[in-house]
Amino acid sequence: MRARVITLTRMTPLDGTGLSHWSTRELAKYLKWAESITVSWHYIARAWREESLKPHRSGTFKISKDAAFAEKVADAIGLYLAPTGGAVVLSVDEKTQIQALDRTQPVLPVAFAASEKRTADYVRHGTTNLFAALNVTTGEVLGECRPPRNGKDFLAFLKKAVKPHAAKDIHVVLDNLSTHTTPEVREWLSKNPHVHFHFTPVGSSWLNQIEIWFGILTRQSICRGTFSSVHVLIKQIRDYINSWNTTAKPFTWTATAGEVLAKVRLVTTNVKKLVNNNSN
Repeated sequence: MRARVITLTRMTPLDGTGLSHWSTRELAKYLKWAESITVSWHYIARAWREESLKPHRSGTFKISKDAAFAEKVADAIGLYLAPTGGAVVLSVDEKTQIQALDRTQPVLPVAFAASEKRTADYVRHGTTNLFAALNVTTGEVLGECRPPRNGKDFLAFLKKAVKPHAAKDIHVVLDNLSTHTTPEVREWLSKNPHVHFHFTPVGSSWLNQIEIWFGILTRQSICRGTFSSVHVLIKQIRDYINSWNTTAKPFTWTATAGEVLAKVRLVTTNVKKLVNNNSN
């Protein structure tokens, strides 16, 4: 009985159940109806705890299919761990469609024995796009909000980001957005040979350190913010960047290219096993 419970738990619910995942009660009901096995939901819950099974939770993953995945990983991580002497490494990307959300009623502040509360509904006042460049060595961030997001805007921001380092070699880590490879951008790169682009593998923006900073910005400033206009949203982002730069520290990158590639190989193997087990 226990083996059957564990086996079914690790499989997607069968066709005809209409379920996307099992709960203890739904699994107990299915076992009784389809297999004439009578078992309590308490028993299933205990088995799940003992086997560390959590079907009520879900996560996300993405395995890159980039043919040059290993080379690009080694290239980017090499810049993080051992940049060429005197060179500047900038991690650049765009956080698009940041919404200026306003609540329909005032936010209730933190009180004794009560958390901050806000209404579930909201009013949307528009969006903005944030261009940002993280100096991998110092941790300082240059950011600029723009209404449109195209190759022309990216190039304008790129020029601003590299200007303070004009006398040095500059390595820019960025992803594969089409705005990063427009004819205008390529022409500018040919005229500025001291600027070098290093693209992350397709589907692997996690390798770009600016994504770490975007996550921090979202959690600490945007997610719980209340913005009456796009201008208020932009001011908040600008204030956050200024505050960040007063005590900026670089992220400490510890994983080597070999460690990352080994982990990806292991994950790929495990994903294939899980998919095969589920289909059987």
